[in-house]
Amino acid sequence: MMHYVLWGVLIASGLLLLFIFLRNTRSVHWLGRICLQIAFAAFLIYFLNLFSTYTHFTIPLNAATVGTVSFLGIPGLCMLAAVKLVLL
Repeated sequence: MMHYVLWGVLIASGLLLLFIFLRNTRSVHWLGRICLQIAFAAFLIYFLNLFSTYTHFTIPLNAATVGTVSFLGIPGLCMLAAVKLVLL
C-alpha cells in the first residue's frame, strides 16, 4: 500500500513541476533547444557508427556519449574518438 502512495506523490509532484516549467514560454524554448541538441548528438554518433563496417570504429550510443557530444558538439565527438583510439 505504501508503494502506491509513494508512486502517487511522485507522479503528482512531477506533473506539478512540469506544469510550472511549461507555463513560461522561455522555458519551452529552452527545453526545445536542449532536446534538439540531444537529437543532433545522437544523430552524429549514429552517423559515425554507420561507417563502422568500413572503419571498424564504433562509439557506443548511450547517455554519457550523447551528453558529451550534445554539450561539446563536434569537438566532443572528436574527443570521444581520440579517447577510444588512445585507450583501445
